[in-house]
Order: sequence, then C-alpha cells, then structure tokens
Amino acid sequence: MELRYLAAFVAVAEELHFGRAARRLQMAQPPLSQLIRQLEKELGVQLFERSTRSVRLTSAGETFLEPARRVLEDVDVAKRAATTAATGEYGRVTIGFAGAASHAALPRLARAVRATHPGLELVMTVQKYANVVLESVADGTVDLGFVRMPVDRPGLRARVIANDQLVCALPIDHPLAGKDEVDLSDLAYEPFVGLPANAGSTLRDAMTRTCEEAGFTPQVVQEAPDSNTVLALVSAGVGVTLTLKSVEHICQGGLVYLPLADRTVLLPAALAWRTDNPSAALRAVLTIAEQELPTPRPGVLTGNL
Repeated sequence: MELRYLAAFVAVAEELHFGRAARRLQMAQPPLSQLIRQLEKELGVQLFERSTRSVRLTSAGETFLEPARRVLEDVDVAKRAATTAATGEYGRVTIGFAGAASHAALPRLARAVRATHPGLELVMTVQKYANVVLESVADGTVDLGFVRMPVDRPGLRARVIANDQLVCALPIDHPLAGKDEVDLSDLAYEPFVGLPANAGSTLRDAMTRTCEEAGFTPQVVQEAPDSNTVLALVSAGVGVTLTLKSVEHICQGGLVYLPLADRTVLLPAALAWRTDNPSAALRAVLTIAEQELPTPRPGVLTGNL
C-alpha cells in the first residue's frame, strides 16, 4: 500500500469534500478520486459514500481513519529523525564516568542536553576508575568519557573541564592535624590508606608518584574500593591518604584536610572521545559541553564542578 493512498484518504476523510481535499494536497480532483478508487480496490471495501451533494465515511472508512493517521504520523516522525540526526538533535550518546571528576559535572551536562536536545538520549555507564573509563572510550564501548589527564592515546582527543588539587587527609587527632599545611616528608613513615593499585585509579597513581617525588614510597596498609571508604578508614585512624580537594565534602567528621607544603599537584579532569567517531549526536553533546563545562585557564584551581 502506497503512502500517497493514505495521504489522499486522510485528506478526503477530514475535509469530506474532494475539491477541498485536492487543494489541500495541491493536486487536481480527478487524480485524487482515482487514488481513492485504487485504495478501495486494494482494500476490497468502500471507504466513502458519495453523492452529488455530500461525502461521508462508511463504517469501514471510520475504522480505517485512525490507523491511517498513525502511519502518516510515524512516517513524519521518521523523516524528521532522519533529517535532524545530522545535526545531533536525535540519537544516543553513551557516557562513561567514575569518581569525583563527574559527580557534579555530569548532571550539569545532562540537564543542558535535555533542555536543548530533547530527542537526544544519554546512556550513563558508571565504572570504578578514570583509567577504566579511558579504556572504554578507546575501544568504543562508550562515546564520551569523564577522565583524568594526561590522555596520550592515538585516536583520542580530550578537553580539560576542571583542575582538581591533591590534598592530604589526616585523622582529626593526628599530630600534624593542627598545622596549616603538611610537608610530605613528614609522612614518610606513616601508614597510608589508598585505592587499589594497578586497578586503573589515577588518584592512586598520583598519590604514589607524588610521594616518590618527595623521596619515599607510601606504605599502604589497607586498600578500599572508593574514596568514600578510603576517607572513612582515615577518619577511623587506620592511616593517612592523599586525595582530591573535590571530595572533601564526602567525609567531614573526624578528618582534617591540609594542602601540601611547597607543591601544588593538579589533576585535570577532562572529557575524552574518539576522533573517528562519526556521531552527530556526540558532536552536539560536545558543543553543549563547551558551553556548560568550559576549559579553565591553565593552573587555575576549579575544584569540584
């Protein structure tokens, strides 16, 4: 059954006048009458009762009208989806995230996308650590990832959206807790709590690297799967840790957060994507992200988005 038959039928059914229906369809009346006859022949039923003075739907025509309208509406939606997909107004974008880098930034981006591109679907996939998210972007599992710099993989691009700072978290009754800042050398013989080693945590890597630059390897006595648990263990007196300034809000009781003396360690948060991803929907999200999550000036601390 051709769509032009359905368009002709709906026009006549709504106008109940062949002349008006023909003008609406921008065609002559005889071809319109021919389309209706061909449709009735194909269906094997009479759709209209015609007289010299009036046109009325038969019971078959009344039953056929709503399904015909729905088909035409669905086709119109499909056409609009196809033509607007090139601008990113329709489609799906999968986003990978982990840790504090995305806890405030992701909702902000999602709200902006929903407000400007309601036909765009965002699929959120949570992963444990930023390096795991980066792997997912690289292998195409997700379209866009909240990651930590540096991103130096071939075929990937990244844009910094925030600069976070490494700080020291101490139990509130620790001898160093009353200081304004902490010298890393004073932590050389302290027990540490940290995220798992070799699991893809950029924070664990940064803690180890920063301590080694200060002349010692942190002695991690207990590992925990996430920052919430790490900070709870520090609060319980299990050890100290280096964490991000953006997670200070997670655990306030029993903890003191101190800046590092003589050094500022920034861990830039970024969005990463594959350069060969052809998705117009992804391009639309990236454009919105540039407005909602602009790149800060180099070295400027932005903390938790």
